[in-house]
Amino acid sequence: MNAYIFPGQGAQFSGMGLDLYEKSPEAQRLFDSANKILGFSITDIMFEGTPEDLKKTQVTQPAVFLHSVILSKVLGEKFNPDMVAGHSLGEFSALVANGVLSFEEGLKLVHKRALAMQKACELKPSTMAAVLGLEDEVVEAICADVEGIVVAANYNCPGQLVISGEVDAVEKACEELKDKGARRAMVLPVGGAFHSPLMEPARKELADAIEKSTFNKPTCPIYQNVSTFAVTDPSEIKKNLVFQLTAPVKWTQSVQNMIKDGAKTFTEVGPGKVLQGLVKKIDRNAEVNSGEI
Repeated sequence: MNAYIFPGQGAQFSGMGLDLYEKSPEAQRLFDSANKILGFSITDIMFEGTPEDLKKTQVTQPAVFLHSVILSKVLGEKFNPDMVAGHSLGEFSALVANGVLSFEEGLKLVHKRALAMQKACELKPSTMAAVLGLEDEVVEAICADVEGIVVAANYNCPGQLVISGEVDAVEKACEELKDKGARRAMVLPVGGAFHSPLMEPARKELADAIEKSTFNKPTCPIYQNVSTFAVTDPSEIKKNLVFQLTAPVKWTQSVQNMIKDGAKTFTEVGPGKVLQGLVKKIDRNAEVNSGEI
């Protein structure tokens, strides 16, 4: 069975999407439409902007979404998923690719999500840190013991977990994690504490927009970050998407469940190859590749 996976924030690069724009009239139409929907020329930033320009949350999220979704549409008959999943932001790309959301609705929600998250980041100093070389349970226990808000946020692959929360709490957790034998516990250059309780204001704002959006029956199951199991019911998909901002990204568990349900090949659709690397660390026997036109 073919699993198609969609990357999240962090996969962006200067010049992203330009090859699609130059090769495909359909891609041109969708990019031009995106500029109108967003009210600014995101294509200028994607095609010619600096890495610094692309790093702003309100740009990064729609940029990665557009690259992934437009690539999936340009692939045409070569895009034939039996199941899909997306890492954090990538879940929105996956939902457009499997027909749950229209291109326009998906882009509007991603734009809203980016602005809401940016606002939440500005309310309180917060950050994230990558932790390598420890069991998940050890990381979870230390986060629970540290004073202040710090939680496990991204279960990326065995031995690689990202924690998220208040700056002081994350820094304190990093010290304790190193004492416990973490190979690395390093604060990341991000704007805030994504996938933590500190994103609650953004969750509330996005929940309203999600409730008002039309969710269709998917063409194939999606394995969502919150539940990790195959979902096909639009109301359940909607509910999981609402909680995604404050809940952890359970990528390891999602990939394991996809493999258990028959996934043999994982095709990453969008910028970069980060998810392919994570899939191989989760199961070295899985076949991985990039979606290419």
